[in-house]
Amino acid sequence: MWGLDVFGPWQICARRTRGGLAHSKRWAVLFVCMSTRAIHIEVIESMDTSSFINALRRFLAIRGPVIQLRSDCGTNFVGASKELQAVLKPLDASAVSSYLLKEGCKWLFNPPHASHAGGAWERMIGVTRRVLEAILADVPSKYLTHEVLTTLMAEVSAIVNARPLVPVSNDPDAPEVLTPATLLTQKPQQLRPPAGDFSAENLLSKQWKRVQHLANVFWARWRKEYLPTLQPRRKWQNASRNLREGDLVLLRCKDAPRNNWPLARITKAQADQDGKVRKVELVTAKEGSMKHYQRPVTETILLKAED
Repeated sequence: MWGLDVFGPWQICARRTRGGLAHSKRWAVLFVCMSTRAIHIEVIESMDTSSFINALRRFLAIRGPVIQLRSDCGTNFVGASKELQAVLKPLDASAVSSYLLKEGCKWLFNPPHASHAGGAWERMIGVTRRVLEAILADVPSKYLTHEVLTTLMAEVSAIVNARPLVPVSNDPDAPEVLTPATLLTQKPQQLRPPAGDFSAENLLSKQWKRVQHLANVFWARWRKEYLPTLQPRRKWQNASRNLREGDLVLLRCKDAPRNNWPLARITKAQADQDGKVRKVELVTAKEGSMKHYQRPVTETILLKAED
């Protein structure tokens, strides 16, 4: 079962002419899997039904058949659903319903003006689109082409699908992390960024470097805006639980490369005179070996308590 939504548009450079640049608009369709919480993004050229059906067919060709789709009552979604069912007009209503379940998919629509009914997929869509729109709003349209936008959406999908879901093992010697990408590809290794320094100057350089710079910007902002939502901030309001020996935590490393989520196990929690733990010793895996560090509690996020 997948939930979907459309966001955009963005101005792109369609082609270069003698008189200047010819601009066009692009939108994106974001699919969210309700089982693995993975996302998939397809770029579309218009908001009409035909363009959306093409994006839906590309999605199904890559991800395979889908039993159920969920969305809001957008006109392009409703129109696409009607056109797909129009192919089956010679069948009666019960046969159409049976066919959609076996060969196609069942399309469910939320009530009008009830985006909160989307639940998990609306949350994932909201976080992703807010960061993407803020980044692309600062990029001049002359540097944004269809190829750059399509590649950027693929990089964004890889970043979001590499986020941790739950800790797989309680063994500190093997701190593996379960991600949506692991469930989709059955591979524990994540896609690593290419070697090189991709600074803001790369907007004027080659297209592939331009994409990598935008992907790094998305990674930095998405990590900063998404990670705090994993643990509610209770400072100055209520007393929070002290970190203890054996707790599984996520390290907030500013220098960590893209798609890298370092997990660690606390080996010692040092309490101050007032009984508050502000410094911990922990162990983590780095480059195939175990490393021991001492970190403040502000650089850790509790994932699973020992008790």
